[in-house]
Amino acid sequence: MSTKVRPLGNKVLIKRDEAETKTESGIYLPEGAKDKPKSGTIQAVGNGNINTETGDRIPLTVKKGDKVIFTSYAGTEVKLGKDTLLIMTEEDILAVIDD
Repeated sequence: MSTKVRPLGNKVLIKRDEAETKTESGIYLPEGAKDKPKSGTIQAVGNGNINTETGDRIPLTVKKGDKVIFTSYAGTEVKLGKDTLLIMTEEDILAVIDD
């Protein structure tokens, strides 16, 4: 990714995992039949929200490189060069995948 994008606040930038091209039994799927994966890798994170009472910044609990699972309709797709990425809030992330 040649373009630098820095998410703001509690936003994260995610590269969605590739869609499966064939089923477990070996049948190739046409483009229209592929489900968009609900998982991906975090490319960048914002610097967190500000606590309105104290003025302190609350850091995000996820970090660059984390593999995550997110909700079906989470985020906004953005095209950066040849890459399509998702920008979403940390609240749209359901889980971090620990390998």
